[in-house]
Amino acid sequence: MTATSVATRGLTALDRCDRCGAQAYVRAVLGSSNGELLFCGHHARAVEPKLRPLTTEWHDETGRLHEKPVYSEDD
Repeated sequence: MTATSVATRGLTALDRCDRCGAQAYVRAVLGSSNGELLFCGHHARAVEPKLRPLTTEWHDETGRLHEKPVYSEDD
């Protein structure tokens, strides 16, 4: 899998933080190995200063944390 194909896939509720198991909102794709690490917003902020320079992609969806849910009339 290439870094490009990893980063184009959005994060879902099934993606979990590698540190604590909470829902992941950030994907860090490592440059040398094309491996990925997933983080919740809290842990992403904690590791970003040191980890981000080592990544080829920093896919951040933490903005979704502030979105209001959309409900259908059937809910």
